[in-house]
Amino acid sequence: MVKLSMVHVIACETSAFWDSFFDEALSRKLFLEGLGFRDWSVVERSEEGPVLRRTVSVEPTLSLPGPIQKLVGSRFRYMEEGTFDRAAEIFRFKLVPSTLADKVRVEGTMTTKPLGKKTERHVDITVESSVAFVGRLVEESFAKQLEEGWKKGADKQNEWLEAEASGR
Repeated sequence: MVKLSMVHVIACETSAFWDSFFDEALSRKLFLEGLGFRDWSVVERSEEGPVLRRTVSVEPTLSLPGPIQKLVGSRFRYMEEGTFDRAAEIFRFKLVPSTLADKVRVEGTMTTKPLGKKTERHVDITVESSVAFVGRLVEESFAKQLEEGWKKGADKQNEWLEAEASGR
């Protein structure tokens, strides 16, 4: 099992951060243009009181070791099943891969802390694999891709926010 714990500072206030995180057009732009994913689309979205549920279908662009690439295939996808509790300001998510779904578990949480006019985003993710012989390599490969993606996403978001603030 691999556990990731990441902190990123985003150049907007917390309420604006959550609004943009759940804005479909902005998220689509971030994943497709910012991260270079092949596909990102909302499959389902519902709100019940303070709880927002969202399922997203994602086809990332991956750089995986040969044996892992063979296992997951050339057109790897996953579903992100997420629940956001507005009152607690916590997003819980599970990534369900298109292949090896019964052998790979990826779950996480995202919380925020106000930092003046900025937001400190905390992301904790657990990656667990029971794939025979290469389980640890699967965990490490998935964790590396996730860590790089979340960091790049924060960098892109800050770049766009900075451009917007300066009127570019």
